[in-house]
Formats: sequence, structure tokens, C-alpha cells
Amino acid sequence: MRHTPPASDDVTRFGPVGTRTDGPLRILLVEDDDGDALLVREHLADAGLETRLTWVRTMDQALERLDVDCVLLDLGLPDTVGLAGLERLLSHQAPAVVVLTGLAGDGVGLAAVAAGAQDYLVKGDVDGESLGRSVRYAVQRRRLEDTDRALYRSLVRGAEAARLERALLPRPSVQDPGLEVRVGYRAGRDGLLGGDFYDVVQRPDGTVLAMVGDVCGHGPDEAALGATLRTAWRTLVVTGVPTEQILGQLELVLATERSRPELFTTVSMLAVHPDRRHADLYLAGHPVPMLVGDPARLLPASARGRALGIPVPGGWDPLPLELGDRWRVMLYTDGLLEATVGGGGERLGKDGLLRVVEGAAAAHGHVPAVPPGAGDDPLVTTVLDAVRDRHGGDLVDDAAVIVIGRRS
Repeated sequence: MRHTPPASDDVTRFGPVGTRTDGPLRILLVEDDDGDALLVREHLADAGLETRLTWVRTMDQALERLDVDCVLLDLGLPDTVGLAGLERLLSHQAPAVVVLTGLAGDGVGLAAVAAGAQDYLVKGDVDGESLGRSVRYAVQRRRLEDTDRALYRSLVRGAEAARLERALLPRPSVQDPGLEVRVGYRAGRDGLLGGDFYDVVQRPDGTVLAMVGDVCGHGPDEAALGATLRTAWRTLVVTGVPTEQILGQLELVLATERSRPELFTTVSMLAVHPDRRHADLYLAGHPVPMLVGDPARLLPASARGRALGIPVPGGWDPLPLELGDRWRVMLYTDGLLEATVGGGGERLGKDGLLRVVEGAAAAHGHVPAVPPGAGDDPLVTTVLDAVRDRHGGDLVDDAAVIVIGRRS
């Protein structure tokens, strides 16, 4: 009479010895022979392990019970034979696998290890000590492999983030000591750089162009596209393309480089004249910059143009600004506006951000700007931290900020 595996798992506790510190070692036995299954139970008992053993007869049943620490796999099952069963198991992200083979010296065990099993045991040569040792070592090796893979992924992710940061968030290139340039950036909740980018460049004639942009969406494709657009923008500036043509040329780059036709980009660009009292503002579907002070106020938006990559008529006309002798303008991405307040559904919005900027200006109105690349600027950091505090944690979307101003 065949013994039917129990509907629930068998729990066997055998003293203090065991590889798990948070409970019994969870073992899945995939074996269709009653006698061999009984021997495995007895060997585990002799090994002195604290185990939770689940017994199934087929591969189909095994694939439904892989939330375990180790699988003991017989290679001769009713629904799979040989290494095909192991390969099927491993393709479903199985944990540590120890293969049970019936013949010594036939090479199947070594082939199983080469295919991804942690160990193999010959059924006729197994005892409690060897089975216990094999299970413990298999589990620990698999955990070390998982740790190594996680560390490698973390290192790769960090290297990717560093490369993207250099491309998205460059050191501003401004030589005029009469201008202050403050920059800052906060990644979104997942810690990865998204599609926000910025740059500030001074031309030979003294004109200074500052820009922030935001590729719609959030992810590696958007970040890569943002890096490409930022590099293209600086190239257009330093090669002397007329300011009024830059956004049109940047849109051509977007059209050729985006991975999907629906991707678009918003941009805010400020061109400060050599006299430092006047500027031209270009808006391509982007949030309106603001004058920093007490009170802070939004700049006019009467010349707002469409976002780059949106297939509708219209271009980007400059809005002339008279800034005066002493001023500061803050350009930013919409990650600041979209922050919620107090964990609720209400957005910070433009009014909330104006109040945050007023408070930061009052606290750091006379603090010199930190040279780009020398560390966090106190004014920009105060703005970013205050928005984060109102949100109640890391922002959902990225946030980039530029503050540019005339010292006197």
C-alpha cells in the first residue's frame, strides 16, 4: 500500500543543531518512491537538524512549493527524468538544490552540479551525517551566492547612478564672480535618478544660460534620455547656436533619441544678458520659475510654449524680463510641486512652494553660494529639505533646482 504524503508539512525538531536561526530548516523532498522517502526522513532525524519537511511526488507539485530553503530532488520522477527536471526546477528560481541519484560513478551527479545543483548524493551511500552536512552546506552556499548577486547588482546600480549623475547633473560653467549659482537635486523614492536634468553655461559674450528639464516618466530609459538631452543642450550653447534656436534644435535630438514616440520633455531656460539686469525666459511646458525673496513670486508665464516632442503647432518665444540690480531666480522641476502635504492627497503646489522659498530666503538670504561641486548649498538644501518634510518622507518624483542671481 502506497503512503500518501500528508496534506500539511511534517515538523521535526531534533535539538539545538540547525542552520536556521529563525525557525526550522524548510526542506522540500521531491521523491516518488515511498521507501526512499522514509529513508530521507530517518537520515534527517539522525542528522540532528531542526527541519520542516514537505514531501511531493512530482515536479508539477514541487513547482508549487518552492518557498523553502533546500530541495532534495530525485532525478527519476513520473513527469520528468534526468537533468531536464533539474533544469525545469532551476528555471523557476528554485532555492538550493541537492540531487539524489541512484547510481554511483555514472557522471549524472557531476553533470547536475555543473547544471546548477549545489550538491549530489548517491542514495545507497547516504547516511544521516552526509545528508545533514550536504543540506547545510548547500543552503549556506546558495545564501552566499544570493548575497554576492545582490552585492553585484548594488555595485552595478551604484556605478550606473554615478555615470548618470555626471551626465544629468554637471558642474555649472560660469566665470562671472558677480553671479551666484546654486544647484541641488534629490532622487525620487526608489533612489534612482530619473529624467530630471539641469545645466548652467556662460557664453564668451557674457550671456549666461540656465536650464532645467524633465523627461516624462521615471526610469532608466528616461534617465538616459535626460542625460542625452542635457549633453546636447550644452553642446548647442557652447557651439554658439543662437539662443532662440536652442529649444528647436533640442527637440530634434529628442525626436531621434527617444525610445517611444509618446515621450516628451519640458524645459525652462533663462538667458541672462551681459548687463546682468535683463534676461529672456523660455518656457516649454515647464513650471514657471520664481523670484526668490520675501515675498517670493512667480515670473510671468505669458510666453509659455508647448513641451518638446508634443506634435502640435507652436514654438518658443522669449519673454523679456527686467530684473534690476539685485535678484535671484529659481528654476525647478515639478517634483517639488507634486509633493503632498502631511501624507494626504493635497499637493504642495505653487503657493506652498512660494512659502517654502520665502522661508529659505529669510534663513539664508546673505549666505554665500557654495561653489558648484564643493558641497550642498544651504539655500537649495533648505528648500529641498523643507519640501521633503512637508511631504513626510522621500519625494515620489525627482526634484532639480537651480538658483541664479546677481550679487550686487
